Amino acid sequence: MSNFDGQDGIVDRAKFGDRVRSAVIWRSGSQILAQIITWSATLMVIRLLDPADYGLFAMTQVVIAFLAFLNGWGFASALVQSDTVDPFRLRQAFGLLLLLNGLLAAIQFFGAPIAAAYYGQPIVADLLRVQALIFLATPFIALPEVIMSRALDFRRQALVNLLAALAGASTALACALAGYGVWTLVYAPIALFWTRAIGLTVVARLLVWPSFNFKGCGQIIGFGSAVLFSQLFWLMQSQSDIFIAGGRFEPHALGLYAEALFLAQIFMAKFVPPLNEVAFPAYARIKHDRNAVRWSFLKTVRLLMLVAAPFYCGLAVTAAPMVETVFGAKWLGMVPYIQIIALGLMLMTVQILFAPLTNALGKPSLSMFTALSGAILFPVAFLIGAQWGLIGMAWAWLIAAPLLLLVTARFSAPLIGVSLWEIGRAMLPGLAPALVMAVAVGLTGEAIEPLRLAAPIRLAVLAALGVALYGALLWLLEREAIAEVLRLILRRQPPVADAADQDAI
Repeated sequence: MSNFDGQDGIVDRAKFGDRVRSAVIWRSGSQILAQIITWSATLMVIRLLDPADYGLFAMTQVVIAFLAFLNGWGFASALVQSDTVDPFRLRQAFGLLLLLNGLLAAIQFFGAPIAAAYYGQPIVADLLRVQALIFLATPFIALPEVIMSRALDFRRQALVNLLAALAGASTALACALAGYGVWTLVYAPIALFWTRAIGLTVVARLLVWPSFNFKGCGQIIGFGSAVLFSQLFWLMQSQSDIFIAGGRFEPHALGLYAEALFLAQIFMAKFVPPLNEVAFPAYARIKHDRNAVRWSFLKTVRLLMLVAAPFYCGLAVTAAPMVETVFGAKWLGMVPYIQIIALGLMLMTVQILFAPLTNALGKPSLSMFTALSGAILFPVAFLIGAQWGLIGMAWAWLIAAPLLLLVTARFSAPLIGVSLWEIGRAMLPGLAPALVMAVAVGLTGEAIEPLRLAAPIRLAVLAALGVALYGALLWLLEREAIAEVLRLILRRQPPVADAADQDAI
């Protein structure tokens, strides 16, 4: 019998839904506030630094990202998927995290000259040596975070994350004003990571004595290994463009591309992962009720696309005035990259929703396979696109992203119990109005170009038009989608007829 069957099950489902909703509000709300804090500092810092500084920093991030997939976070995540957790397993997980991250810090410190030689930039070695401190903080973040996530306790995490955001933002601003240049981008993340490490360890009261006796931790290593390889393949997919471009283009041009990618990825990289952090333990709790899993997944796709589609489409058609207004004229070279990459990432936003669900259902091999597909598709696309310069690499995102979504949906849908048509139908309420809005805003932008309006005015006009048009289209074509969002925000139960029809979605 499912935990959600019968009258008591309805009550349990309502209570569980409230817990998930509360977790989403705390995790996503704190993420939004943290990003406001971070971006307030970033927008000031980016005007003080040069694109070349961001190009050098992007080179180091490729190295860190490829090492970080071994940091053991996937092993710690196995504690979330597990039905029970005992103190000894906690000690084993902590010992494994300490061992792996100490080794990674040493590899990065002593191997830094190799990366510097590849890029032809000696300063890269110095930057990487200092950034090795990030790995030493990871065990004190990962273990308390996954344990609190298992209990859907995101309130205390949120408070620590906000404090860490303040520490990182204040460090970045102070270093930029002091003229530290590229080192600003190194010291700020270190301040953020160590603030999180200390804060999470304190609020979780989880400073346990590590155990390096790994006997009997097969479930941790088995589940974590599949997650680990998925992360490796994801990194090959997401970092291969900077790796390929770093050896072909000079730091200034690479800095423009890297910041365009960062800006285009901000929704997918900053706001969707917090939702997935809640989704993974939530799916794990209802994994035996496949109807609930299926309904929840389709609802997540539908609601997310109502926000993601207008964001990405709007970003593509307002990129020029937005960059000039927010970053300054020296960053206008980012615009063509943003316009192309944003459209590809709109589909990637849906693709990354599958992994938490397939992992929670005990099939991390599926997410590993789809990540492997991305690790092949994207590097090949980037190598081909690089023949046409950085703009060709931007086009590679737009070509490879929909292909990877199709592969992921094709192999994951049977496990979830949905069809490709149902996934597409769930995306449609947000996607169709957003595309119509983008065309109208783009044409309006072309029409007002001869007026030579200042960039902030053009941005305000186009943004206001986009918001009004998208809202009107939703009201006319997808009124039920608006009602669904309002029910979620106001914590109202759906009408009885809707509740009865959930299994038919």
